[in-house]
Amino acid sequence: MSTADSAFAGFDPVEFLETAVQHDSHEDVGPMRTFLCETLESHGVSPRVDDGGNVLATRGPADADTRVVLNTHIDTVSPHVSFERDESGSEAGGSDVIRGRGSCDAKGPLAALLAAFFAVDPTEGRVTLAITPDEEVLSTGAYKLVTGEDSPTRDADAVIVGEPTDLDVCTAAKGRFQGTIHLTGANAHAAEPETGANAVAALESVLAAIRTFDERADAPPEHPQLGAATLTPTVVEGGEATNQVPADCALTVDRRSVPPETADEFHAALTDQLEAAVPDDVGVEFRFTDRPTPFLEAWDTDPDAEIVDVLADASGGEVRPFTAATEASYFAADAPTVVFGPGVLADDEGAVAHAPREYVRVDAVRAASRALEETLRTLVA
Repeated sequence: MSTADSAFAGFDPVEFLETAVQHDSHEDVGPMRTFLCETLESHGVSPRVDDGGNVLATRGPADADTRVVLNTHIDTVSPHVSFERDESGSEAGGSDVIRGRGSCDAKGPLAALLAAFFAVDPTEGRVTLAITPDEEVLSTGAYKLVTGEDSPTRDADAVIVGEPTDLDVCTAAKGRFQGTIHLTGANAHAAEPETGANAVAALESVLAAIRTFDERADAPPEHPQLGAATLTPTVVEGGEATNQVPADCALTVDRRSVPPETADEFHAALTDQLEAAVPDDVGVEFRFTDRPTPFLEAWDTDPDAEIVDVLADASGGEVRPFTAATEASYFAADAPTVVFGPGVLADDEGAVAHAPREYVRVDAVRAASRALEETLRTLVA
């Protein structure tokens, strides 16, 4: 164990991360979850795995006045990228780096959260570690976490979500909704197009409605941290024969929302806009993509909240929005929530998280560990 990590109650976050990155967890999180539970047990903490596959562990009295939840996820995206330790990584200016899938998203943040969790043994406050299994896909674990009868976030005073933020404290993020606009017309011979109702041609009106969607009178204003919402057409399908008026067309759209817009409000507003724009002889319906859990909606935390001030002072990072959707969306309704951790989503050369060149700086993992420990000592020790 290095001297730099000796303060974390005998836990070395870098050593943990090296092993964690070697656990392939894009298809099956089982081995990684077992490793996490074994790590907790080896440090005198008894974890439990709930019905949603979440790993839960607590420290501090059950009747504590102040409660903090530490959250991140153990799943990664495919394909797996092998572990490599490079003490002179070119992508970090010659600094010590760990490469591999999950190194920054989000096993690096997990290592830092664990270091702080082990280092602080609260006597007045309570810390709950809540690690979810499928953030990258459907967030069934996080949804179970917030809807359960004994949800740790429901009476929390703060939630810290581990993600690669380059040690900045992120207090807001846009939501992401996805759905498909279905247009229904009537087939006809292309030689006599007036005898049918062209669903593909109706896309012209649909695209115009999308371009002007956020110019309507009741559109959400620009958010002070996140700016304007966006609505982007992404995938189109329509038509079956080159000499036939198409009766069907489908356009998938991507919505990046800002508070206070909810999924239901967006659905209703877009439906109204489309029905007013599409020709009368073409039917239109907007349907969200099916999923068993709610979409990750936009969220924000007051930049002056105590958790923001304490963590920003400890880390020395900026206070800013996060640029990706996270499960913080589920927790922010219950408690002041921030996103924080070592690593970056992208650097000057391009994508880092979810990319073949994924890496995290070793000194950033240690710095995040110290900042989180200081934050917990301030809030609950």
